[in-house]
Amino acid sequence: MTSFSRAIGAEFAKIGTTRMWWILAAVMFGYIALLAGGLSALFAGIESGAISPDAVGSGSQGLPSFGSLPPLIYSFASSIGYVFPVLLGALATTGEFRHQTLTPTFLANPRRGQVLGAKTIALFVMGAVLGVVALLASVGVGALVIGAFGLDPLLGESATWALIGRTVLAMAVWATIGVGLGVLVPSQVASIVIVLAFTQFVEPLLRFASLFTEVTQGIGNYLPGAASDALVGASFFTLAAPGGTAAAMLEWWQGGLVLLAYAIAATVIGYMVSWKRDVT
Repeated sequence: MTSFSRAIGAEFAKIGTTRMWWILAAVMFGYIALLAGGLSALFAGIESGAISPDAVGSGSQGLPSFGSLPPLIYSFASSIGYVFPVLLGALATTGEFRHQTLTPTFLANPRRGQVLGAKTIALFVMGAVLGVVALLASVGVGALVIGAFGLDPLLGESATWALIGRTVLAMAVWATIGVGLGVLVPSQVASIVIVLAFTQFVEPLLRFASLFTEVTQGIGNYLPGAASDALVGASFFTLAAPGGTAAAMLEWWQGGLVLLAYAIAATVIGYMVSWKRDVT
C-alpha cells in the first residue's frame, strides 16, 4: 500500500470515528424530506385538483407546470441541502486545527500536500454519500407524495436519473469546497459562521438581486450556488424569480467547471496561507 493510499485510509478513519457526518446526514434528511414532502403535496395537490389554488391564496399563475415539478422537487437535495457537505468538509478540516491533530498527522506523513489531497478525496466521497442521503429524502419522499396524488413522478425518465447523478456529483464537489474553506479559515467558529451566513443569506440575496437585469443575471450565474444548480439542471430557486428570468442558467458542464474552480481556488489559497504554516 502506498503512502498516499494510507493517507486516504487515515482520513476516512478520522471521519468514521466521529459522529459529525451521520448527525449532519440525519439533520439534512429530515430537513429536505420535510420541505420536499410539503411542497410536493401542495403543488401536486393543486395540479391534480385535490387542492384549489384559491385555498392557498394563489391562482394558477406562477405555479410550475407539472412536467417541471418533479425535477424541481428532486433538486432540493442540492439547492437546499448543499450547505451540509460544505459544513462537513469545513468541520473535518478545522477540527484538525482545533484539536491539534495535525501535529501527529504531519509527523506521520510530512508531505503536507499529500495529506491535504487525501483529505480532499475522502471528503469528496463523503460528500457523494451525503448526496445519496439527500436524494433519498427529496426523490424518495417527493416521488411518493407526487404518486399519492395520482401523478407521474417521472422516475422512468432518463433525464431524471441524469439529474440524480449530477446531484451526487454536485454534493461531492461542495464537500471539497468545505475542505478548501476550512484550510483557508482554520477557525472552526469562523468557518461555520461564514458557511451559514453565505449559503443562507448572502448568496440567496445576491442571486435574487441579480435577476432584475440581464447583465447582473450573467454575473449571478457564476455564484457558487447558481453554478451548482446549473450542474444539477434544476433548482427550486427559479420559483422566486421575477418573470421566470432565472431560466437562463449555465450549461451543466459549465456549472460543474465553475463549482470545481471554487473548490480548487479555496484549497490552493488555503494551502499557501495556512496549511504550510508551522503547527504545534
